[in-house]
Amino acid sequence: MEATIRAILDEVGGLVRPAGSLSTRDDLFVAGLTSFATVGVMLAIEDEFDVAFPDSLLVRSTFVSIDALMAAITSVKGEAHAA
Repeated sequence: MEATIRAILDEVGGLVRPAGSLSTRDDLFVAGLTSFATVGVMLAIEDEFDVAFPDSLLVRSTFVSIDALMAAITSVKGEAHAA
């Protein structure tokens, strides 16, 4: 999951340095992620992981780090299995 998220960030995140050079806790907004780019990241993640982010996760904190993105994906996948 982490490698896929890093690839998505490199492809559509518009970061100022490669996602591979960031720790999973680094602030992606400090690394160059814009609110506009988060839309592309979200759509790519939804497509790649076959998930749909609920409105409650469409907040800055969901996209602040690779760790936060992994937690959000895991959460959404868990909710899908519970439904």
